[in-house]
Amino acid sequence: MGRLTGKTAIISGAARGQGAAEARLFVSEGANVILGDVLDEPGQQLADELGDAAAYVHLDVSDPQDWTLAVKTAQELGPPNVLVNNAGIHWVRNIEEEQPDAVLKMFSVNALGCFLGIQAVAEPMSHTGGGSIVNISSVAGMTGIHGHSAYGMSKWAVRGLTKIAALELGEKGIRVNSIHPGPINTEMLPERVRDVPGVFAHLPLGRAGSAEEVANLALYLASDDSSFQSGGEYVIDGGGWAGHPRR
Repeated sequence: MGRLTGKTAIISGAARGQGAAEARLFVSEGANVILGDVLDEPGQQLADELGDAAAYVHLDVSDPQDWTLAVKTAQELGPPNVLVNNAGIHWVRNIEEEQPDAVLKMFSVNALGCFLGIQAVAEPMSHTGGGSIVNISSVAGMTGIHGHSAYGMSKWAVRGLTKIAALELGEKGIRVNSIHPGPINTEMLPERVRDVPGVFAHLPLGRAGSAEEVANLALYLASDDSSFQSGGEYVIDGGGWAGHPRR
């Protein structure tokens, strides 16, 4: 307990799923947390549940003005030391069926949203001696996955942006790392997949991961336990990245 005592964190996409799990864990570890999302009702309910250490703001991650408000709200609780760029959207669609406006929407949330978050916190973080930025990418940002052209492109962009941000912000004491989840049992995993017994039996661990497991990894990267780690890629996928599964 207390691994984030004295820190203030902004978490995007915090109303449910991985973001909500991160918010609960961060508060339990002593952080003040700004929950950002476009799902206002569940976001506010979670903030109320977490008490005085949490506050909710409406955060469309593709809108620079919303990021300005999120940072301002964070500064009311304490200087922002941690950012988790967790917000994302996902669908499965073949290249021939994909539409340009849909691809742009995917990029505006998954990639541009991540960029704007980094841009918004870089200066205030540097004024407090640094901090940690955790970008949620995907295993789809590590390799090609069938039906994931738009999603995969956006998550490869997050992976590359993480490297550049780590290079540029390191001299300001800001660490930047990316997390690459495989199948995680949240609302983003299609029900037709979640409800099929044994669908992840091909993975070495034989199951989907949980939002809490991803949150634990985010906690490590947000905390001072990872004080010499920046520009890294952290895969959490039940062993799928280890190699070709047995058929």
